[in-house]
Amino acid sequence: MPYLIPSRTPLTPEQVERGFDYLLALQTGGGGAVAGRAEAAPELTFILLQLAEDIVWPVTAMDREADPCAESFALDEVGCALRDWARDSPTTAALGIARSIIRFTANVVPDPDHPDTADTLQSMRSERLVLAHAVHPAPGAHR
Repeated sequence: MPYLIPSRTPLTPEQVERGFDYLLALQTGGGGAVAGRAEAAPELTFILLQLAEDIVWPVTAMDREADPCAESFALDEVGCALRDWARDSPTTAALGIARSIIRFTANVVPDPDHPDTADTLQSMRSERLVLAHAVHPAPGAHR
């Protein structure tokens, strides 16, 4: 039986904006730029976890035809560690998860059209906003 990823509710446009606002503030202004934001709202931790999955999974997903190896399980372990951290300390995990997303973006998915990590994050934000609006259309909008 293949490994199944549990389905989850896609982020709303507001959640996408909130998560990327935090990431971009951290990337462009450092830890001082985000101080106090996560402590007041643990929901940000869970938003960042979903963004981490959305950013990391497509880049690192193993081909269904490939044989499992040690590297194919490493990402799952990282995800478990992030989820445990978020579960055990949702008010303090946001900064570490955000830094992990930024490092992954800078080191694994640099965009040749956007050499600056902040530009790459902005591009990702735009893509995810389009998807979020498709899943969560504005009230009264036609699909």
